Amino acid sequence: MSILHRYILKEIARYFFLILAMVVGIYLAVDFFEKIDDFMEAGLPVALAGTYFLLKTPFILGQILPVGVLLSTLVTFGLMNKNNEWIALKGGGIGVHAFLFPVLGVGLGFSALLFLIAEIGIPMTMSRANHIWRIQVRNESAVASREKNIWIKSDQFIAHIRYYNPAQKRLHGITLHGFGPNFRLNRRIDAEGGYYQNGKWILINGMEQIFDPQGGNTQTKTFEQNALALDLHPEDLQRVVKASEEMNLFELQAYVRKIEAEGYDATVYRVDLNAKIAFPLVCVVMSLLGLGIGLKRSVKEALPVGIAFGIGAAFLYWILHSFCLSLGYGEMLPPVLAPWVANFVFLCVAMINLLHAD
Repeated sequence: MSILHRYILKEIARYFFLILAMVVGIYLAVDFFEKIDDFMEAGLPVALAGTYFLLKTPFILGQILPVGVLLSTLVTFGLMNKNNEWIALKGGGIGVHAFLFPVLGVGLGFSALLFLIAEIGIPMTMSRANHIWRIQVRNESAVASREKNIWIKSDQFIAHIRYYNPAQKRLHGITLHGFGPNFRLNRRIDAEGGYYQNGKWILINGMEQIFDPQGGNTQTKTFEQNALALDLHPEDLQRVVKASEEMNLFELQAYVRKIEAEGYDATVYRVDLNAKIAFPLVCVVMSLLGLGIGLKRSVKEALPVGIAFGIGAAFLYWILHSFCLSLGYGEMLPPVLAPWVANFVFLCVAMINLLHAD
């Protein structure tokens, strides 16, 4: 490894850890002051709150790490540009191609780190963090199993939902148990599925049983559609289902196969499955983008403008990435393509910047 490459790697690493510490600290501070009141109202110890925020740290790192790669690369080459080091290197016959090896190495290294965080750190910690927040802080009476069978209690029923599609707000395989005095079962509704519309759940293709606690008689009727005003909302189910981020790549892949084998639509999880592969590679894209921005003439004259431009670029990436995932969830883009669109677009932008750097 040449002296120039070692120098670049050293500078990028120094600025990366400095930026990462600052951004994660700000993120945790904002989250702490936003949620500490909920812990105090629930009468929970401060130590539990500390555990919750500690468990959220890998998730925060996974969100912030690409921005840290972009800014650290941008600052490193922006300072080289500002201090005329870039001009001196060009005068010695060294072009942009000499920077590609260390920058690509940084991008691939941080991509591997981000993949490990997403595969090991986040699934291990987010499930526990979500349990603390939902059950101990918010006192939500719901349980989701590893097989995605959801049990949730409302004022009227205890519901068992075999599968919930959050993108379409549709239920599949639902059973409602209604109880009277002394917790005696007086009503049961089984339905093939259902969807949320105008504040009500519309159950389809089902059967309702009404039990007489005195005579032991049972009235049974079938229905094609049955509108129920349950005190359950899609947001309640969205919070209780096990999120894709709580599963690693192999668990999510196995679950997608299970859903599709049972005849359910797994589009949402297929998009998330491909995103687990596509998103870590954003570090390569951001490192190249930071290199291209850092060598611009405008950055030489005003480095803060370049940093602001880099932050804006990261913000636009998040918007485009989220938008494309939404298109994938809505089946407007193929699940295998939707997570890659933002990477491809910004990679093209980075390459255009590099072509004009000389």
